Amino acid sequence: MYKYLILAAGLIGIDQWTKALIVKNLSIGDQIEVISNFLYITSIRNRGAAWGILEDHMSIFYAVTAVVIIAVVYAFYKYKSEHFTLHLSLSLVLAGALGNFIDRMRYQEVVDFVQTVWGNYYFPIFNVADMCLSIGVVILMFYVLFGDKLNEKKRKKKGKYYFE
Repeated sequence: MYKYLILAAGLIGIDQWTKALIVKNLSIGDQIEVISNFLYITSIRNRGAAWGILEDHMSIFYAVTAVVIIAVVYAFYKYKSEHFTLHLSLSLVLAGALGNFIDRMRYQEVVDFVQTVWGNYYFPIFNVADMCLSIGVVILMFYVLFGDKLNEKKRKKKGKYYFE
């Protein structure tokens, strides 16, 4: 279980490091083309959640983040013998929640910088913490759908076939 907390800490470190690079080297609105017509580094700040919703309602974000952190830590301990996909998803969700929480505490906004363009569609600009949250939620949904089968397989493999 601790390896997943170390993973979360490492991802938070990467998130904060990339954001520090953006804050130090780019002004708000600056853009660097990485792959023409597809990927850009664009420095913006977000005072809300995804797509700027609930802008300037920091107390809501603090409360939601606290609930998420408590739920994730509880799940780590309650389900410590579950399949690794659950722990991986929890690590990613924890890293994403804390990465953006740190920004909200430091700057009262979130540093976003990854911009993707698909044809005429400009996807909302995001950051490493957002990627962790999104991927973590997808893996968690996978676990919710298929976790029983994964856990049964794990128990059979270890020679522990039992009912909880």
